[in-house]
Amino acid sequence: MYYLKKTIEIAGAHRLELDYPSKCTALHGHNWTITIHCKSEQLDSNGMIIDFSEIKRLIADPLDHKVLNDVLPCNPTAENLARWCQERIPFCYRVDVQESNGNMASYEVEQ
Repeated sequence: MYYLKKTIEIAGAHRLELDYPSKCTALHGHNWTITIHCKSEQLDSNGMIIDFSEIKRLIADPLDHKVLNDVLPCNPTAENLARWCQERIPFCYRVDVQESNGNMASYEVEQ
């Protein structure tokens, strides 16, 4: 089995839609760290699972310096962002999203 890990840093703002009072319902930003994990039993004709630059194009390009509410089709929590990223990347089985120091959410496809 081949494994790949790519870490991307983006700056992005969001406001959460919550059913309880929270300062996070106001627009605010984070310097997000997103770690993509991919795996495959086979490599492509170039000897790769997926090109690192393709992962960057699929994740950083639509998210960096954007309001995540305008990009994601759901409430832009760290959990939902992790799943959104996983669904965009071929061979991706796990995504870790750190929205701030000590606050991380993950989404992993059950094998």
